Amino acid sequence: MNDLRQYTSLTRIAPLQERGFTVRSLPREEWATGDYVIGRVRTPPRGYSEIEAPSGRMVEVAEDVDVVGALGVRHATLEVTGTWEQVGAAGHLDVLTSAGLFGAMTSTSPYAKSLIQLEYTGHAFLDGQKATMRRFVPSVPHQPFAVPTVLMTGTSMSAGKTTAAKVIVRQLKAAGLRVLGAKLTGAGRYRDILHMADAGADHIFDFVDVGLPSTVHPEAEYTRIIQELLSRMAAVDPDVAVVEIGSSPLEPYNGTAAIRAIADSVRCTVLAASDPYAAYGVMEAFGMEPDVVTGVATNTQAGIDLIESLCGVTALNVTDPAGPPALRRILAETLDLASSARAL
Repeated sequence: MNDLRQYTSLTRIAPLQERGFTVRSLPREEWATGDYVIGRVRTPPRGYSEIEAPSGRMVEVAEDVDVVGALGVRHATLEVTGTWEQVGAAGHLDVLTSAGLFGAMTSTSPYAKSLIQLEYTGHAFLDGQKATMRRFVPSVPHQPFAVPTVLMTGTSMSAGKTTAAKVIVRQLKAAGLRVLGAKLTGAGRYRDILHMADAGADHIFDFVDVGLPSTVHPEAEYTRIIQELLSRMAAVDPDVAVVEIGSSPLEPYNGTAAIRAIADSVRCTVLAASDPYAAYGVMEAFGMEPDVVTGVATNTQAGIDLIESLCGVTALNVTDPAGPPALRRILAETLDLASSARAL
C-alpha cells in the first residue's frame, strides 16, 4: 500500500482505507460517475494545496502523493465547472472540489483559486470488483419522510445558506427539539453538514451518504436515489429537519427535484440571497414565496429595505443581534410542532 496515499471526504462511506484495495487502470469507456479513482499529485498550486479528509479536516497534499477521490461533475456558477467525461487520453485530472470530486475542468472564474492537478493512476478495486460509491450504500426499508422541515435554498452558491442554517439549528436546539441537518443537492463537501452538527444538530446527512459525488445527475435516477436518503433521515425520528438545497433550485443540481421530494413536509422556507435582485429573480422564476429572505443581500439595511419593497417578504440579517429573536418568531409561527411555539 502506498504510504503517501491520502483519502478525501468522498471516501467516507467506503471501507477503502480500513480494508485496503488494489489499483487497476481502466480504459475510458469503463469509467463512470461515482467510481473511486486514484490520482498522483503533479506540482500542487501554491496557496490551494489542501483536500478535505474523511473527518472533514483540511489536509495539505504534496507533489507525488496519491489522492483517492471519485469521478463526478461540478457546475458552480462562481467558481469552477468540470466533468470526468472530458478527461482526455493522457489521464490528467483536476480536483474540482476539495472533497475529492475528480474530473477535467471545463471553465473557471478568474477569481477562483487554481486547482490541484493529478495524473490518473487507476481505479480502486476491492474484493476483485470496481469500487464505486453506490456499492457501499446499505439498503434501508422505505419510510415516508414526514418530518416538519425548514427548507434552506438560495439564489446561488455562497449566498449565506449555511450561515443561516447554523443559526436556525441553534434556535431549534435551544427549544429542546431533536434536530436533523441535511443537504440534498450540491457538489460533495462534508463541511456544510458538519457546520450544522457543530451548531447542535443531532443527526446530519447528505447525498454522499447514498453514493452521489455531486447531484449533477439524471433527474429520474437522482429522484429515486434521494428517496433512499429521505428514508434514512426519517428513520432517526427527529422533531424537525433543517434541509439545505445547494446553489439555487434553477441550477443543474436537481434542486427542483429535491424540493418536490420534500414539499409535503416543508413548513418554513428560507431564501438566502446574494443580492436583492437575485432574490426577486428566483422568486419569479421558481414561483417561490419564502417566509424570510436572509443571506449576503441582508448585510445592510439598504439591502433589507430593497428586498422588502421589491419582493414583499420579510428580510432579516440573521447574524445581527436583532436577527435571531425575529427568526424565532417566524419559526414559531410556521413550524407545526406542538411544543415549538411555546419553547421558541
